[in-house]
Amino acid sequence: MRFQDLDISQLPRDSKASAWLEVSPRADGSDWRLPFLYVVGATVGPTLLVLGAVHGDEYEGVETIPEVYRRVAPDALRGSLVMVPICNVPAYESVLRSSPIDGLNLARVFPGDPNGTITQRIAYWIAQKLIKPADFVIDLHSGGVTAEIPSLIGFTHSDDALGKRSRAGALAFGASVIWEHPPPMPPGRTLSAATDFGVPAIYTEASGGGYAHPSDVSGFTTGVTNVMKHLDMLAGQPELRPVTHHLSGDGNLDSVISTPVSGYFRSDVALLDEVSPGQRLGTVRDPFGAVVAEITTESAGVVILLRRIHRVHVGDNLAHVTGRVGN
Repeated sequence: MRFQDLDISQLPRDSKASAWLEVSPRADGSDWRLPFLYVVGATVGPTLLVLGAVHGDEYEGVETIPEVYRRVAPDALRGSLVMVPICNVPAYESVLRSSPIDGLNLARVFPGDPNGTITQRIAYWIAQKLIKPADFVIDLHSGGVTAEIPSLIGFTHSDDALGKRSRAGALAFGASVIWEHPPPMPPGRTLSAATDFGVPAIYTEASGGGYAHPSDVSGFTTGVTNVMKHLDMLAGQPELRPVTHHLSGDGNLDSVISTPVSGYFRSDVALLDEVSPGQRLGTVRDPFGAVVAEITTESAGVVILLRRIHRVHVGDNLAHVTGRVGN
């Protein structure tokens, strides 16, 4: 099926199926295409969109989405569940965060361009054919290969109706760590596209590392199911975990503490540690073991990201500190 011909409002009632969505021709004569799974209940209700592998080195969504698909039956569902387990197929095939074809980061080019490069085209058709007609969006992310992030649910926090619906969905997801972001959401994201369309949206992070931890897949599977219960798509109440950390910050992980030198980075802190202004977060050493830079934080808060790979080049991201709600 050509992606541009997809109309999720016309998917047959009381059905469950998979398909390939063709985006653009490849050099070998085949097509760039995305895997698509859907379950449509017998009765009309909300449309929930779940996305995975927007970054090609993040595997939690690749496992979670088929597991959710296996568990949901049309006769138990009100509304429609539509899912893409691998959005960034070019990057996924190459085990990279961004596309090797055009060098672009899919999570930074939304709402895309129908006449652009392959990454821009994927973003455009996901935005137009899936995000825009949805009633709620969940984008499953993790730290990928290079970054370590605690398992969490994130959303854009605002006091308008859209912000309140996103917050309610985030709380219903049932994560122990919640990260809210004051608007505006940085551009180019699935969440920024959803916001522009007036669609509530949330996203996950997890430890990643080139490996989908079973605990994260289980937690995300429960979280997606919880949101369906919250939206009254499935019977029952969400299975919630106690909230241990309710955090607040801009959430822009493109702007973090970086290294001024190259070398070998070793952190002195752990994820979710409380830190103070001026505190040392880690060191960068040369091949002889001598410290060539001490990495410190200018702000107090909670460590939400640490670089996983020890080898660093000038300008590489090392750490991010965010605040707590109420601080």
